[in-house]
Amino acid sequence: MSTARKVALVTGSATGVGRACAVRFAKLGFAVAVNYSKSEADALETVRLVEECGVPVVLCKANIGSDAEVREMIATTEAAFDRIDVLVNNAGMTHFVAHTDLDGLTETVWDDIMQVNVKGTFYCIRAAMPLLKAAKGNIVTVTSVAGLTGQGSSIPYAASKAALNCMTQSLAKAFGPDVRVNAVAPGPINTRWLAGREAHIAKYLEQAPLGRAADPDDIADAVIYLATGTTLTTGQVLVVDGGRTM
Repeated sequence: MSTARKVALVTGSATGVGRACAVRFAKLGFAVAVNYSKSEADALETVRLVEECGVPVVLCKANIGSDAEVREMIATTEAAFDRIDVLVNNAGMTHFVAHTDLDGLTETVWDDIMQVNVKGTFYCIRAAMPLLKAAKGNIVTVTSVAGLTGQGSSIPYAASKAALNCMTQSLAKAFGPDVRVNAVAPGPINTRWLAGREAHIAKYLEQAPLGRAADPDDIADAVIYLATGTTLTTGQVLVVDGGRTM
């Protein structure tokens, strides 16, 4: 199957922000490639929600930390739709380790986080870049305010998100004007990641002027804006945290 529609590939779109983005692109008429690594039932629900919007959808199972699986995902998307106009790098992972627990930051913890968050995101960009250049498309990476403040679930997680913010600038400079590259840096988001940590998040947000955590749709707002609502924005990291980090 091929399509003249624009196409969005959203990694980690089984749940949360990824699902919200997939559905929002579908509502705008994009064909959507839904990616997941483990949560097949959740991913199938995202597929159903996209199909309800009346657009084509393809489901791609891939752990983005595997270059081979990423290349297969891009090939599957190209075979289905012939193009990729928007790549949303949303997939990521973390380990929750207190910042003072330096001995808890094992090599495995570092490698797990960097393999998925940094190398995996790069694998997706590298594999999709020829199609993005051909479509004059764009990339939006979901990073985190942790990459700007050093706070967050663990030191390696914050470091990985800082790396993605920097990678956004590097790629924007390297691939303009053909491909725009931007990032969204959320604060806390009401997803299952925060389960059991509500009291800590509430205290963190006491200093946020808007006083609440984001919902997935709040982050999708920013992703959609950067992908479709501007043509002269590139190399930017758009913070969406209710004003907490200003």
